Amino acid sequence: MNKSELIKALAEENGLSSDEAAVVVNTFFDGIRQALVDGRRVEIRGLGSFKIKDYKAYSGRNPKTGEVVAVAPKRLPFFRAGKELKEFLNEGT
Repeated sequence: MNKSELIKALAEENGLSSDEAAVVVNTFFDGIRQALVDGRRVEIRGLGSFKIKDYKAYSGRNPKTGEVVAVAPKRLPFFRAGKELKEFLNEGT
């Protein structure tokens, strides 16, 4: 499911216009994005949690040429699925 499909499903299930549903979805995503930018963890009960992991700079290698390449430090989002989601996905297996 992508963002536009989520907006369409929200609109259909709740009797909203597509524009109203888009505002809800965009507000939700913007809130998560801003919390992560601010360095806060986001937990959605029953789904999972998002946090930012900081990675230090390191020396890597170009696999084609073997040349040593400096990799800059970076921050990446990390999602951990919650217990309820894991159990739901594994029912009946």
